[in-house]
Amino acid sequence: MSDSTRSSREGKPSAAGSFLAPDRVWNSFVAVGDSFTEGLDDQLRFDGRHRGWADRVAEQLLQRQRIDQLAYANLAVRGRLIRQVLDEQIPRAVELRSDLVSIGAGVNDALRKSFDLDAAATDLEESVRRLTASGAHVLVFAFGDPSRRSRSLGRIADRMRSYRSATLEIARIYGCSVVDFWGLAVYDDERLWSSDRLHLSPLGHRLTAAAVLDALAIGDDRWRTPLAAPLRPSFGSRRAADVQWFMAHAGPWAMRRIRGVSSGAGIEPKDPEYRVLVRPIHSP
Repeated sequence: MSDSTRSSREGKPSAAGSFLAPDRVWNSFVAVGDSFTEGLDDQLRFDGRHRGWADRVAEQLLQRQRIDQLAYANLAVRGRLIRQVLDEQIPRAVELRSDLVSIGAGVNDALRKSFDLDAAATDLEESVRRLTASGAHVLVFAFGDPSRRSRSLGRIADRMRSYRSATLEIARIYGCSVVDFWGLAVYDDERLWSSDRLHLSPLGHRLTAAAVLDALAIGDDRWRTPLAAPLRPSFGSRRAADVQWFMAHAGPWAMRRIRGVSSGAGIEPKDPEYRVLVRPIHSP
């Protein structure tokens, strides 16, 4: 992290320890990042791409702010590392001169043996610096503890803890809004995750959209409440699900890593230009 991370600009802390957005209306929203922001594995939308939490937030910004229209772009691409987000997506986000920009990236970096915390934090800070310099209010994500629900992903827990600390410090300096997932029991629920155990399910995307709206001070914190406990599957059912997961997801993921092929190879952003959402005339 650069020395500018120790400069003076501070956000306004909420009771939850994150930083609240300034009192303003957002007429445009750009989302950048990896598969988390692209929307894998939510429901499919009109063009066959996944909807995702960012699409849901854009729709709610239109409704909750009672504005007639909102310009929305989603530049996120699955598999991207934070340096790729900085190099490929941030320049376009700056060009779009959005009122609000979200950035969610870094998990793919932490999954790699070559993970460099200082490099990842520096790239995140540079991304935030460029976006705030363009006039945007920035929202960042402090991702959760993977060891809470997965022994295999638990190996990167220390990396994610350190990256979270860096993210919170960057947010404090640049006055970002923060969605902080660390330690939240609700995200331990398997129903919030798709069959690959890495991407959000439609329910997970819905709750994440609610978390973003809460961080922007136009929602509430009911999303934090754990869901009613489901019936626990039998031991045999869990082991069978583990085998199916390895064959369908873990094995192919490992093979892509060995071959050096990104899941995002050949994938284009789903909304590289502004898509204008219009509030129905009959909306109150």
